[in-house]
Amino acid sequence: MSSALATEGTTRFLLASQPISRRVVVVCGVLALVLVGVMIISAAHGPANIPYADVARLILRGLGFQTGLELPDSQFAIVNQVRLPRILVGALVGAALACSGATMQGIFRNPLADPGIIGVSAGGSLGAVIAISTGLVGESLWMLPLFSFVGAIGATTLVYLLSLVRGQSQPATLLLAGVALNSFLGALISAILLFSNRYPEVQAILSWLIGSLRGRGWAYFFAIVAPVILTTGLLFFFARDMNLLLLGEESAQGLGVNVPRTRFALLALAALSTGAAVSVVGPIGFVGLVVPHMLRLVIGPDYRLLLPASALGGALFLVTTDTVARLILQPAELQVGIITALLGAPFFLYLLYRNRRLIRVL
Repeated sequence: MSSALATEGTTRFLLASQPISRRVVVVCGVLALVLVGVMIISAAHGPANIPYADVARLILRGLGFQTGLELPDSQFAIVNQVRLPRILVGALVGAALACSGATMQGIFRNPLADPGIIGVSAGGSLGAVIAISTGLVGESLWMLPLFSFVGAIGATTLVYLLSLVRGQSQPATLLLAGVALNSFLGALISAILLFSNRYPEVQAILSWLIGSLRGRGWAYFFAIVAPVILTTGLLFFFARDMNLLLLGEESAQGLGVNVPRTRFALLALAALSTGAAVSVVGPIGFVGLVVPHMLRLVIGPDYRLLLPASALGGALFLVTTDTVARLILQPAELQVGIITALLGAPFFLYLLYRNRRLIRVL
């Protein structure tokens, strides 16, 4: 498959054996500092504004540190029980989606790939729609994320099985299977919406399909923190293999990469990470497309740096967009999926125009 990633990356990855530890520390350090600053800004603003210094003290107090200054318990509850868990859930989801997006772009050697291409988002959405439409969400807090996660992983597994040719998954077949399954699952979701005669359920389904961080508390954070950190951390260990995959499958195989096994592992980790993210916030779009591509333009395509930078950049992007969504129309609140779509769709069209000569219909 001809792609912009292969064209831009080949020469640079021939020199990828040089150490980049200093670049990783500098780039990731800057992104982490900016992320902390944005988190404090986000926690400070809302219906009740709190000074930045007090926000930092309240967070430290929540961690068990003595700050030497007594602050109102109401502010402590606002920051540590309402805003902070929502911010941290957004950071985890953004990191998962961006890291998975960078992985998909490497697997397909295409800058237009994102996690939804293998059916994760559509499967998670169908699972959530079933849970809402059947009333199971009223049984337990965990019914909605459970159904969504099972749907996401089930859809990804089906796409992978459909892509097997003589026991091996082919990128072109995987892409086509994903497109077909996304359309099929989208039709099922539309049918459920069409035949539902309960307005509250339809409203809840539409809200889920847009994607939102509203009301995400500590329970949601603890539900996804382990799977997101584990899967993204494991993706970092495949950075060298992803570098070599950008040179082409034959070149990667010749340099010692077991391409089928590596591709399966990368797809599984990306699907698990995205499935965990989608299960608690819905299918927030374009994070996995925009963030890795923008970072690639700035720091280059070396996955040893791109993956950790994408994790931090995705967290920064989603926390920022969610802050905008909360504040832009106060006291009303937009859903973060609307903001990411408004930003991501024009960027996608730009990428499509820029790479129009490199994209071929399979």
